[in-house]
Amino acid sequence: MKKIVDSFSQLMINKKMFPFGYTPRWVIFFIDVVLLIAANVLTYSLLKSLTSNFYDVLSPMERYSIVVVVNIFCFYIYKTYSGIIRHSSMLDAIKLVLSTGTSFLIITILNITSLFVVGEKIFLFPGLILNAILTFTFLFLFRITTKYVFETLMDNIQTKDLIPTVILGTDANAIAIANSLQAESPARFKMVGFMEIAQPLNRFGVTKRILGLPILYTTKKPCTILKVLNVKAIIIADKNLAHEKKIEIIDDCLQNNIKVYRVQLISDWGNKSEISKKIQSFEIEDLLNRKPILLDNKLISNKITNNTILITGAAGSIGSEIVRQVANYHPNKIILIDQAETPLHSLRLELEKNGETNVVSIVADIRNKKVMDTIFANYQPEFVFHAAAYKHVPLMEENPSQAIETNVIGTKNVADTALKYGVKNFVMISTDKAVNPSNVMGASKRIAEIYIQNLHQKSQDQQKTKFIITRFGNVLGSNGSVVPLFKQQIENGGPVTLTHAEIIRYFMTISEACQLVLEAGAIGNGGEIYIFDMGEPVKIIDLAKKMIQLGGYVPYKDIDIKEIGLRPGEKLYEELLNDKSKTLPTHHEKIMVATECDYDFSHTDTLIKEVMKKAKNNENNMEIVSLMKQIVPEFKSLNSNYEVLDN
Repeated sequence: MKKIVDSFSQLMINKKMFPFGYTPRWVIFFIDVVLLIAANVLTYSLLKSLTSNFYDVLSPMERYSIVVVVNIFCFYIYKTYSGIIRHSSMLDAIKLVLSTGTSFLIITILNITSLFVVGEKIFLFPGLILNAILTFTFLFLFRITTKYVFETLMDNIQTKDLIPTVILGTDANAIAIANSLQAESPARFKMVGFMEIAQPLNRFGVTKRILGLPILYTTKKPCTILKVLNVKAIIIADKNLAHEKKIEIIDDCLQNNIKVYRVQLISDWGNKSEISKKIQSFEIEDLLNRKPILLDNKLISNKITNNTILITGAAGSIGSEIVRQVANYHPNKIILIDQAETPLHSLRLELEKNGETNVVSIVADIRNKKVMDTIFANYQPEFVFHAAAYKHVPLMEENPSQAIETNVIGTKNVADTALKYGVKNFVMISTDKAVNPSNVMGASKRIAEIYIQNLHQKSQDQQKTKFIITRFGNVLGSNGSVVPLFKQQIENGGPVTLTHAEIIRYFMTISEACQLVLEAGAIGNGGEIYIFDMGEPVKIIDLAKKMIQLGGYVPYKDIDIKEIGLRPGEKLYEELLNDKSKTLPTHHEKIMVATECDYDFSHTDTLIKEVMKKAKNNENNMEIVSLMKQIVPEFKSLNSNYEVLDN
């Protein structure tokens, strides 16, 4: 049978006679009636060969006409012909059972009635049973055969374009995914089997099966089996799989050019008809070997709920995520400040779509002190998250006056105004580039940190505002970061460019970073610099290779990787602390307090005022950077024109 179907399907491919349309209902109805008559003829033939004692109340033609009419009536009642035959299911089988069962019951009642009315039955009771069984069998086999032939044709026609795939997991979610993918049209995946990371329970070598597909067991790396079966993709559906094991499996598959996909729980699907859209590639963020962050939501809620929260740089990648997370705690009002009009407008539309009506969007520049004063006077915020900053190292290396104006003067304006209007908590978002800075951007952020610490000391007598600094490394997916750049380069066919093969960075997701910012802002007493556990540093070249593999390509073969040299001010590695700093633990294992070396704030205050004055006047870059190095003695330029100042 299989060979016949295979030959026919090949003919269909060659003649381009596919796809089939759905068979009209009247055709199905006609075929069912033909099968019904065939069942009656076979019943009569069998009974005739066994006995000659038929009842002669009616002729054989009249008797079996009654059977046909009653069955046709039940076909109509239960709509047995209305289903699409190629997609027949258990429901269709149940309809057939009900239809033939009801027909049998009606004819049996008619038979008993005839006995009481005319004293003789119309049908032999064994004949009725045999007829009902044959009728159901013919109708059921017709549907099963049609379904099998169609699926085999589809399989033969589409197999060349499908991805041989294994599903990791055998729970209800994995089975539901396999069912959905097998029923999908047009198909994307060809299901090869299921996989379990475990010892096989069956010791006799007989493979267990689900949906007709084998369960593959392995205690080693899965690619050993997958390569033998020529599997090109694996869908990770096992929600109980440990994160470390998942990372190990993904790495193994990527190294062997096997695509890895993830899928959410079936219960979380919005539109269950769009199956393939639920099967997604892993993102590089998913592969960070990090444990989930647990927050003290009650503490954060006490600080934010029913209060007015002001966020600068609100349209940026960090600022916008802080906005989203703050909104979850139901503040009285959220004040969004940014000078980028279009991103700010987009963020407001997103918030309004999510039902946030307590949002005020203000296009403003933090360098304008009068505007900041007006905003604080009008809205009286209790909590400020200061995320506005210039952050691109090469650009700030060329424009030190702008780095000072935004990162230092802008921070000073917002912080001074916050103190003036009695803001309870002020949280500044800083960077690991402020530690032992090697570039203008990092140094400008360190100067801003120093000013905030100085302001906190000065305001201790007033006991109004708690000034808190948070410091973390690179954020995956943030605007201008390496991940979006690599993605774009991969989509364009390469090459992927990096500055140095040995460069390493700490990485954190945007969500993680902002969660810890909220927590630090809630627990801070003022004057602290909070640093976050960034996990293990990542070599950028390894990041590039993994992103290429996630895209389904082979590094250096499909997509090339090129070194372009370190940019001005760029380090091979970043630090979260300078050499003289230590850390103190907090109640949260991922948040620590940096104990920086003491500064002579009276001296640095004078220098900060001087460098701000030079920046406003847009004076000579060398003079501005020279003053920055006096304020931050550990600022040593790398790969930069300003290296001469260190000599």
